[in-house]
Amino acid sequence: MADPLGSRSPKQLLFAALAEQRLMGVRTPLRASTYIAVLGEAGVHPATTRAKLDRLVVEGYLSRMRGSRGVEYSLTGPGDDTLRAIQNRMDAPRPFAPNGSGWTLVTFSVPENHRAARQRLRAALTWEGFVPVRDGLWVAPGEADLDAALDPMAEELVGSSVIAFRAQDLARYSLAGTAARTWDIENARSAHETFAGLWGPDATDMDDLTDLARLMLLGADWYALVRTDPRLPSDYLGDDWPAELSTQIYRSRRDEFMRSAHDRFFAAIRR
Repeated sequence: MADPLGSRSPKQLLFAALAEQRLMGVRTPLRASTYIAVLGEAGVHPATTRAKLDRLVVEGYLSRMRGSRGVEYSLTGPGDDTLRAIQNRMDAPRPFAPNGSGWTLVTFSVPENHRAARQRLRAALTWEGFVPVRDGLWVAPGEADLDAALDPMAEELVGSSVIAFRAQDLARYSLAGTAARTWDIENARSAHETFAGLWGPDATDMDDLTDLARLMLLGADWYALVRTDPRLPSDYLGDDWPAELSTQIYRSRRDEFMRSAHDRFFAAIRR
């Protein structure tokens, strides 16, 4: 299956399925066969689904247990927290707008032997809109929610140093001159245009898929777009920035697919 936004890996589709399960209010453990059936609608091979489930256990997002009908999986506390934070961002009224004015600056030091924690910290900062602008200095537009980003990995950061502060531009030394290069604004614009081409009202490439498959693909693509957009102030982007159109498309298509998709998901659970 084509993947224009680089978002449709089996792992991302599994996260999309878990997000829908959470929104459906399903908190009980589910059999591996349920996830195999659900992801199979999006073309994921059963062996790949099993491997990705086990990978999420290793990464701490899922717990695994043996039930009366085979191996079952459920979200861990950190896994649930992660999905809630992601969903809140994806469903925010203005998901591409900065929260407040000015900038949030972060510098950190993680012990050399905690490489996994360093990688997760960088990923968490990237999700909140931070980019590295100098060695060891990360900047995000607005008042970034560091608590939401870093609380799920608080135990991993014991022994590390994370320092954050707010800042305002000085007129003669503004970030405006380097924003396009630092945040790759043209790449973000291209991602919005790709999303509109995939999911806009004239798109027909996925008409042969079930609504459950389309809902997972839509969620994975939207997540990728939300990660890509820099959430910069409108002054940095121009009047024709396509964020509002992308948001309208996402909400319209999600409303179109959701009821039927959740019915199919519940049917897979009952098998």
